[in-house]
Amino acid sequence: MVHRRIHLRIFSNLLFTLDRSFIMGLDQYATARRGEAKTDDEGFTYYEDSMELMYWRKHPSLQGYMENLWFEKGNEGDFNCVDLELTLDDLDSMEETLDENALPETQGFFFGENSDEHYAEQDREFIVQARAAIKQGYTVIYSSWW
Repeated sequence: MVHRRIHLRIFSNLLFTLDRSFIMGLDQYATARRGEAKTDDEGFTYYEDSMELMYWRKHPSLQGYMENLWFEKGNEGDFNCVDLELTLDDLDSMEETLDENALPETQGFFFGENSDEHYAEQDREFIVQARAAIKQGYTVIYSSWW
């Protein structure tokens, strides 16, 4: 009985270790929002008029691109769980970078492997949606969590 528990615990730990690559990692979001920020009873900020434009899972090169943009705009600190506002010029620059296959190769502990090819179509669809949202008066935000 003791051996069975030990083997079960080892097996359980192995599954947890294997499963972490699926659970933990770089999550990236693009949202469009407009109006004033509001705060709920628990202190979380939200916008009544907001929509998700795109979600990426472990797209490290895009993260590197956005992090570079974050610093170019004069921001400091860790580029994690922060909002980066994207303008039409930013989207034009991103499209140019994609055209040149020039997203920066980026690595991070939870970032995964290069996924530029996997997300190529989705990246371009995001640019189309983001431009449309900006033209409709929305502010487009990129955010990530790792």
